[in-house]
Amino acid sequence: MTVERLLTQLQAFGVSISKRQVMRLLIDGQDAFLDETRAVLRAGLETASWVTVDDTGARHRGANAVCTQIGNDDFAWFGTTGSKSRLNFLDLLRAGHTDYVINDAALDYMREHALAGPVIQQLAAHPQRRFADAAAWTVHLEQFGIADPEVTTDPVRIATEGALWGSVAAHGFLCDAVIVSDDAGQFNVGEHALCWIHAERLVHKLETFTDAQRAAQQHVRGLIWWFYADLKAYRLDPTPRRRSEMRTRFDRIFQRRTGFATLDPRIVVRGPAAAAARQQGGVADGARPS
Repeated sequence: MTVERLLTQLQAFGVSISKRQVMRLLIDGQDAFLDETRAVLRAGLETASWVTVDDTGARHRGANAVCTQIGNDDFAWFGTTGSKSRLNFLDLLRAGHTDYVINDAALDYMREHALAGPVIQQLAAHPQRRFADAAAWTVHLEQFGIADPEVTTDPVRIATEGALWGSVAAHGFLCDAVIVSDDAGQFNVGEHALCWIHAERLVHKLETFTDAQRAAQQHVRGLIWWFYADLKAYRLDPTPRRRSEMRTRFDRIFQRRTGFATLDPRIVVRGPAAAAARQQGGVADGARPS
């Protein structure tokens, strides 16, 4: 609840207390809880095969802010910050670490996001590959002079995002894990997948122009939601045999070819994202469909 509601409740109980004293009780001497929640996030990111992420608007210290959730069946973590950018999300994934790292993960990110080849080569060839904090990283970038207003993309932002992603990898977080989101752009990093509802939304919002296309679309939608209903039933009585059957069925649905050129790419799931979709969708003992 908000501090105002907590204050009202305490005063209704007959407690003579000010808002400032309530805040002092909530905040002062609570660093141990901050250390604990950071440790929870680090342990979760080190062990997760998938995580779900989302954010929502929040007020903090009288200003608009954003509360971000990261978690899975084993842990849940919440953090409030002033931004919902990808830079902010990558910073949260560092779980309290402040370093910027140039490694294979960072360089791959920069290539995928079309950072200029010469800039990548400069960063890769430089003997210093790890920077303690944002100030040290900024000084390093300034040496290359890449903050050129004539460049159409933002090389500083892309390079910084890459170095943050490099830090995430360097600390052993989200190794081969899949990030499951609602398709908000800031979460589209690494191996990425959509939650069940948002993934199916790509199918039902697809424009169709022929009877064959409409039939393929409706058939796939029927298979998806039929499978989802059976997932919920499976969760009530999971067995190894039923799990194997559901996994086989999952692959049959999400690796099919319908011949509808714009539909097929929206349903085909392979690699780590497929494994995570099975897990997050509930095809494992004790897991639950979202």
